[in-house]
Amino acid sequence: MSENKKPYPISFSHVGLSVPDLEAAVKFYTDVMGLYLLMPPSVITRDDSDIGIMCDEVFETTNWTQFRIAHLSTSDGIGIEMFEFPNNEPHEKDFKFWRTDLFHFAVQDPDLEGLVERIVAHGGKQRMPIRYYYKGKKPYRMCYVEDPFGIIIEVYSHSYELTYSSGAYEEP
Repeated sequence: MSENKKPYPISFSHVGLSVPDLEAAVKFYTDVMGLYLLMPPSVITRDDSDIGIMCDEVFETTNWTQFRIAHLSTSDGIGIEMFEFPNNEPHEKDFKFWRTDLFHFAVQDPDLEGLVERIVAHGGKQRMPIRYYYKGKKPYRMCYVEDPFGIIIEVYSHSYELTYSSGAYEEP
């Protein structure tokens, strides 16, 4: 690529989540969020296979024996890769929004209110009231929630492009 040429936009593939109970997480994300189960919970064992070597490199250690993994997908093909590690530590309850880390991931559902209700009814948490962008002008809504494991999810009623292309933070 030449120095003067801007890169083209990349596409999003998947997000990886570490969860304390893989079966419970798969059940929540399939039954409540409606994701497709691509690969049911499986065991990955440290060995000399390609996946074993790749994990050694990613974890920057050979001091692991096994973990469990499952793969799910949204309706538009974005993957949710879930990991359950032995001796996992609970999610830090003291949310520090300023800390460099994955803040949240976002999903879109035209029935935002229904999805938020299902999340709460199945052990999640609503972090804020449902808010409108362009209140009184457009029906774009959003809400931050948590899954039952403390992972923060932002829920949109409309696409990211529609919500932000008009300047969602402009004063009326």
